[in-house]
Amino acid sequence: MFNFHLLCLILVYSVNAQSFFGNEEYEDLYCGSMNCYDLLGVTRESSRGEISKAYRKLAGQWHPDKFMEQEQKKEAEAMFMKIAAGYEVLREEESRKEYDYMMDHPEEYYANYYRYYKRRVAPKVDVRIVILSLISIVSLLQYYSAWYNFNQTIIYLASVPKYRFQAMEIARDKGLVPNQKQKGVSKDQIRKMEEEMVRNIIADMMDTYGGYERPQVRNVVWVLILCAPLKAYNWINFQSTWIWRFWVKREEYGNLEKEYIVRKNLKLSERQWYALTESEKDAYMVRELWLADKWEEYRKEEEEKERVKQAESGRSKQERRWLKNSDNRMTFDENYDW
Repeated sequence: MFNFHLLCLILVYSVNAQSFFGNEEYEDLYCGSMNCYDLLGVTRESSRGEISKAYRKLAGQWHPDKFMEQEQKKEAEAMFMKIAAGYEVLREEESRKEYDYMMDHPEEYYANYYRYYKRRVAPKVDVRIVILSLISIVSLLQYYSAWYNFNQTIIYLASVPKYRFQAMEIARDKGLVPNQKQKGVSKDQIRKMEEEMVRNIIADMMDTYGGYERPQVRNVVWVLILCAPLKAYNWINFQSTWIWRFWVKREEYGNLEKEYIVRKNLKLSERQWYALTESEKDAYMVRELWLADKWEEYRKEEEEKERVKQAESGRSKQERRWLKNSDNRMTFDENYDW
């Protein structure tokens, strides 16, 4: 969109391009009727310091406040603006190079117009600053959103009787249940304390057993970007070592490697795997699920169990009855059994 607008500007103002081809009334693209160097009284060989000194001298000479009459003030304002425009072109190395190139190649008027209006219309903000700011904003929003979603999930789970009952059982075992007969504490306060206790226990259980991890700073975009090279190195090192040891040298799997393959087959994160009890881990390891044929056998058994479970569920029976009898009396109550 920006390039399209820039092209339109070039086409509109290109009617002035005749000035580049020997028009007697030469019109400088940058400084109007005068060459920018002549306007400031300097040459192309002048240093940046000499240009700044010449600008300060002319700016003081043509400052509008020095003139009292209205006509002289207007003339001074126009000249002051030209001097400022000329200094704006020559004070920066990049814009000065573009101006010198225009003077040396006046026949390239379209390219000169493009560079001129690109500099004038293009945003002045450094793109790197924009990118860094955008990443920072996204990281903050991501972290806030993660905590908000986590808290909303815990609030919902605390309202589900099954999870609430389990949390209360854990609280009783640990002696965390608030005393209902505390002096100076109202029933509303005790109720709030109990609610907070239940939510904290559920959050701890979800976090400990890998169901729903508490938001961590290490998961925001900024940290992921900064740690990306290290993660990439570790991944490449791990993959190359694995290929060398077990594909090329044909080494036997150790316990850690067996657990890794089983965990990957079960699609469990490292945190979820270590949250399992030793008996649960042993149940998987005894079946040698790191072997392809053993894993395929286990997968088919689980699929069959899930199929039977679905077939025996009240929801499935209801759906089959509905399909058979065109009975449209459907319910969304998960506890409803036919």
